[in-house]
Amino acid sequence: MSPHLKNIQLRQKQDMIFCYIGLLVLLFSFLTLITLIWDLAVTGVPRINILFFTNFPSRFAEQAGILSAWVGTLCVMITTAVFAIPLGIAAGIYLEEYAPKNFLTQMIEINISNLAGIPSITFGLMALGIFVYEFGFGRSILTAGLTLGLLVLPIIIVATRESIRTIPNSIREASFALGASRWQTIWNHVLPYSSGGILTGVIISLSRAIGETAPLITIGALTFIAFLPTSPIQPDFPFLSFQWLKDPFTVMPIQMFNWLSRPQADFHVNAAATGIVLLVMTLLMNGMAIYIRYRFRKKFNW
Repeated sequence: MSPHLKNIQLRQKQDMIFCYIGLLVLLFSFLTLITLIWDLAVTGVPRINILFFTNFPSRFAEQAGILSAWVGTLCVMITTAVFAIPLGIAAGIYLEEYAPKNFLTQMIEINISNLAGIPSITFGLMALGIFVYEFGFGRSILTAGLTLGLLVLPIIIVATRESIRTIPNSIREASFALGASRWQTIWNHVLPYSSGGILTGVIISLSRAIGETAPLITIGALTFIAFLPTSPIQPDFPFLSFQWLKDPFTVMPIQMFNWLSRPQADFHVNAAATGIVLLVMTLLMNGMAIYIRYRFRKKFNW
């Protein structure tokens, strides 16, 4: 047998060994995840009922619920989405379609990529100094939404740019050849084709934000709250109120932290039930991202 053939067989054996090792590692990780989810479900699912969603937290575990926590989570996520999504998509479009390719834009791109990997508590410390103390927003829903918005903003920008990059230049050139302006080309051609990837990145970034705890604790989120934010709908003109943005808040991850810090086992059951709710919400958001991507790819045959 020639040395060249022996070398090929050796490499094939190495590839097979690496494949089996990778498969075993993947299987071990999958079984570990399934075990943890199963344990969480066995503990928490029996506690989930309608009263669990409609009751406020209580010092009695069997009467405690997550009403203020899930309402606070909803308010914070709405604020985060309103702040981060338009700004992130606009920044991604500008950097990819309008910004000149020079040293400055290269530095901006590198810093955006680096920001996507910074620990979340760093954003909390920054928000504490800027939003709470400097701007005087206080420890409010607005501060929390802006903090998480800054946290997911780099992810949305990167997702937007990567989605736009997948659009062939031939589409842009065809649009320019027909007399369309750059913005008309982006609005009518580039964004429709890339919207599936952009929306997928947006939903995945929001699913990360919904489980963040460290930055919200840093800016002063309450661990126990037995009231809801001010209603945005008012009986008097102008019928809308933004007072809820200034109200204190709590979110479901912090409610879980509060219950886990208690010694009573019943509160640990409540924390497990809250974890199941969070897990289901995250899976639904990721499932929505997959569905949206599928629909857009099918619509544009992309």
